[in-house]
Amino acid sequence: MSDPAKAALRAELRAARDAFILGLAPGERGRLEAGAAAHLAPLLDGASCIAFYHALGSELDCGAAITAAAARGATIALPHVEDRQSPMRFLAWMPGDPLETGWRGLIQPRGDATEVYPDAVVAPLLGFDSTLARLGQGAGFYDRAFAAHPEVKKIGLCWSIQRRPVIACDPWDVPLDAVVTEAGVSEGTRPR
Repeated sequence: MSDPAKAALRAELRAARDAFILGLAPGERGRLEAGAAAHLAPLLDGASCIAFYHALGSELDCGAAITAAAARGATIALPHVEDRQSPMRFLAWMPGDPLETGWRGLIQPRGDATEVYPDAVVAPLLGFDSTLARLGQGAGFYDRAFAAHPEVKKIGLCWSIQRRPVIACDPWDVPLDAVVTEAGVSEGTRPR
């Protein structure tokens, strides 16, 4: 897919996601996010260190999943980004620890937090398909992190309305192992 086509699809998916959130009744978003956390929990069994993300705007929030993972004793990590050229690092963080605004408004742990290497990474996404191809924001941070750590369990987290019939991939795009939405878990049709 050409860059203009990907840019158009990203804009379409952001608009659909925003409209979905705006259409929810009061309290419904939290109920749906708790449902997504319940679907996610079995996929994280056995993971001692789990990277989540701090949701921005209409992204599906990880708060309930973070609370559940922390309660069972998992080390929690969040991504930390310095700039577009530097690799994304995963830094230890627990609810209540300080956060700062980073590159492009990302909410992340302070840069002096301890770097960790997660067993599982829960990643935000704009779109996905039945092969678990992922369309992200376009900076490639997660693809580079997944390529550097191929053993990590890669789980996308988003709203079910973000699924598309086909997400065209570039050679460097790394498919996910599963995608979790408020509606359930997709484990894909790609060969294992």
